[in-house]
Amino acid sequence: MLLLTFRGVTDEQTRRRTTVSELTLGGIVRHLATGERVWTRIIVTGDGELPDGMLDIGQYRMAEHDSLRVLLESYEAAAKGLEDVVGTMPDLGRSVLLPVTPWSPPEPVHWPVRRILLHLIRETAQHAGHADIIREALDGANTTARR
Repeated sequence: MLLLTFRGVTDEQTRRRTTVSELTLGGIVRHLATGERVWTRIIVTGDGELPDGMLDIGQYRMAEHDSLRVLLESYEAAAKGLEDVVGTMPDLGRSVLLPVTPWSPPEPVHWPVRRILLHLIRETAQHAGHADIIREALDGANTTARR
């Protein structure tokens, strides 16, 4: 559903804010691509190290040189990378040590791969809703209706 939100959108629209939030369509897809790559690394290494880019606030912004086409290609490649890794795993119940973040509890946290995947589904669904609101404010269209 997320990708349907981007049909017929221009690069200029992708950069435009439509709410009090800093989020834009481009920022959302850039953040989701970063998230797919970061969580893939966490699953693969399982070492608890903080992946590059995980806390980078810039992942939420569309850079001047970015284009919607390139951002969508990046997102699709990141999602394919995660799919390839998970597709070879014999056990989605395997425990993974999560990196320490500013919001982490003091004790180490382990999640099974299955929970990481559910987290990514929830994150994507949440941001798909944000993208729908932004798109509707841009031109009245959303994933289920065009005006």
